[in-house]
Amino acid sequence: MLDQERVFKTLADNGVTFFTGVPDSHLNGFCNYAIAHFGDRNIIAANEGNAVGIAAGHYFATKEIPLVYMQNSGMGNTINPLASLADKDVYAVPMLLLIGWRGQGDSEPNHPQHKLQGKITPKLLDVLNIPHSILTDDDEEFETIIRRAVDFCRKERVPYGLIAPKGVMADPDKPNNVNDVYPMSREEAIETVLDHMPADTVYSATTGRATRELFFLRERRGETKANDYLNVGSMGHASSVALGIALEKPDRKVVVLDGDAAAIMHMGALTMMTELDVPNYMHIVLNNGAHESVGGQPSAGHKVDFTKIAEACGYATTGKSADTKEELIEAIEKLRDCGKASFIDCRIHKGLARKLPPIIFDHREAIDLLIDGLNGEDKQ
Repeated sequence: MLDQERVFKTLADNGVTFFTGVPDSHLNGFCNYAIAHFGDRNIIAANEGNAVGIAAGHYFATKEIPLVYMQNSGMGNTINPLASLADKDVYAVPMLLLIGWRGQGDSEPNHPQHKLQGKITPKLLDVLNIPHSILTDDDEEFETIIRRAVDFCRKERVPYGLIAPKGVMADPDKPNNVNDVYPMSREEAIETVLDHMPADTVYSATTGRATRELFFLRERRGETKANDYLNVGSMGHASSVALGIALEKPDRKVVVLDGDAAAIMHMGALTMMTELDVPNYMHIVLNNGAHESVGGQPSAGHKVDFTKIAEACGYATTGKSADTKEELIEAIEKLRDCGKASFIDCRIHKGLARKLPPIIFDHREAIDLLIDGLNGEDKQ
């Protein structure tokens, strides 16, 4: 891994002292250093497009070049503002784009959700006419790349990409940092939901730890995985997938096991409830106030009143968050058959209840099992 103190000194020496983006496991060394040392000069954004907008505003106000960080899976969120705001033929906004390169080559054979994105990462920058460099863990080479990239940005007034393969900006060891802000773990909260919903409930689990914990809870409990959609990619879209299912299967309960950062990333999806009647749909945000799966960096989750937002969007709620197992059970029982789409902000603490391996499964086989079950073709 690059020496992060030296990384930030190099950036500062070249006039780059403002950072915004979405944390990534391939960038956790960078992200954690920024959090520890840069205060409000480091803004963790709702999504990557949001970060590009913030960076543009920073440049307009200061003429200083900002840095936007992201996992390559989030590049899709940046395409609109990069193409129609930052492009040299529009407002010509220079910025550095630090991109964690998941799925590079055959580096992650058990995670097909990263395969295509890994393959097209440099090509997307090419299509956007954004020049780029692939970083290595050579500190002196990094200094040379940054100097040239910043000079290019200033001269041409365009973004410049910095692609970071695995190990360049990340410590390989991600500690399991458990706090005691709220008594429930994510795993306990998920198991509580499983215990208090019908056996044939369909679950849509969000990207990261929720998918892993649901997967291994099913194994530990000896239960079928045929009713589970594991949203291993497409962060922020688990609730939309679940909504599509719930609309077509009104006789089945459909529960979203969402994350706070994921819900924030595409919060506009909550407004769908103002237009739709989906009484079988329950949206549960497992809110630990952190981007847990990429290193535990803070989110706005514990500062946001999701309950009021959900109520304003047309959901039924209990009027408050569920902060304990007992409150979660009470909320589920009150909302399970309330006659309209419902929402629970379930407050949990950071950290894993137990050490779990990565989930390895046949994605097509898993989704076809769910599809067959939803269409009356159960092949178990």
